[in-house]
Amino acid sequence: MGMDSMPAPLSPGIYLAHKPVGKSSFDVVRAYKRVALENDQKKWALGHGGTLDPFANGLLLILSGQATRLMELIHPLPKVYEADVEWGTETDTGDHLGSVQFEGDPRGLTEAALNDALKPFRGWTEQIPPTTSAKKIDGEAAYKKARRGEAVEMKPSRVYLHEAAWVSHSLPFRSRLKITCRGGYYVRSLARDLGRALGCGARLSSLYRAAIGPFRDPGEGGQELVAGADLIPWCRSRLLNAEEADHLAHGRAIDMGEIVASRYSPPTGFPDVAAHVAGIFQSQLVALLVERGGALHTVANLRGGL
Repeated sequence: MGMDSMPAPLSPGIYLAHKPVGKSSFDVVRAYKRVALENDQKKWALGHGGTLDPFANGLLLILSGQATRLMELIHPLPKVYEADVEWGTETDTGDHLGSVQFEGDPRGLTEAALNDALKPFRGWTEQIPPTTSAKKIDGEAAYKKARRGEAVEMKPSRVYLHEAAWVSHSLPFRSRLKITCRGGYYVRSLARDLGRALGCGARLSSLYRAAIGPFRDPGEGGQELVAGADLIPWCRSRLLNAEEADHLAHGRAIDMGEIVASRYSPPTGFPDVAAHVAGIFQSQLVALLVERGGALHTVANLRGGL
């Protein structure tokens, strides 16, 4: 379903949207905000589940209504990207739109050397984000400071790369890479660091996000709404009766009862992503729960349900 045929009014839940090349993540959010305004939903909460650079395309999660409160549960999920890495040039942004900082000779690159170069980046590592990233410095996005010409010193972040493999090569010019990583990972930084490790310089020329956890890119012009028990299938769930739902809504704990196993699991060996139990009442997600002292307690009350 395209934006022109978006349901009106907006529904609570997560919209799976495709962000095209050239638009910012906020451009896409603003399009949803316009729909909300047109339907007299002036105070409707909207956000996104992780930015994509304007030059990138692919899956963007639009958190609608109380689903904006699920962001911290989405951040640890595995994200799948495909990227084109151009060899021979490093830029200040890590992509083809930035200013050239270094030029090297990529003619000696081999597939074996590229495979070896990936190995040290797998697992937990320290990564320096690009100065043009949305990473916060003193409460402000780094790219805003960089645009004003301020000196920006990026501190290393602890990041996780689960898998990385070359899809194809057109050496010595470019290679296509597919990775699975945790939230907070910068593919532009990986390209930059690969270029430095190989001594020839590198930058991204394209980036596509295919998936975030169980959610897949709906394709150009596509849109899907996820709601209810499908919102956080990586968490275990507890089906509630009316009395239990009322107890939780008023801050009272309930018995553990029967907890249903999660329906989505990240790849084997990926860091744990499930911190909560989903409280489900009448097919809606009404609460985020935690186990404590042999009972279930509410950590987030999603009034009205999702």
